[in-house]
Amino acid sequence: MRQETLNWWEQAKADLGAARKNIEVKEYGVAVFLCQQATEKALKALHIELKREEAFTHDLVGLGISVKIPAKLLDNLRDLGPEYVVSRYPDASYGAPYKLYTKEKAEMRHKQAREVIGWVKSRLGIE
Repeated sequence: MRQETLNWWEQAKADLGAARKNIEVKEYGVAVFLCQQATEKALKALHIELKREEAFTHDLVGLGISVKIPAKLLDNLRDLGPEYVVSRYPDASYGAPYKLYTKEKAEMRHKQAREVIGWVKSRLGIE
């Protein structure tokens, strides 16, 4: 396995762990952003391993399609993708982004990220 793949994979796992910690301290907007980031980095790890090239995009659906993610997980990517912008920028969220997020929404995004990352893990065959 390529070192690049491992680097992206390890960061994906770290971001997912940081998302969980932020849920625990009620920083739900930060948690949601980290869920998006963890998902993106996991998909990029798989993309690099399969395609032998970097993926210069934040488009989770496009990344998912590039690695042939199952259709049942595409909705997770559709939900997580916009969080890259909405969770951080007041002009994208029509107000302070942190006000948009509840524990329930953060837990849902965390679950969606875990499902995608679990699939990537099975494809990579690593921990």
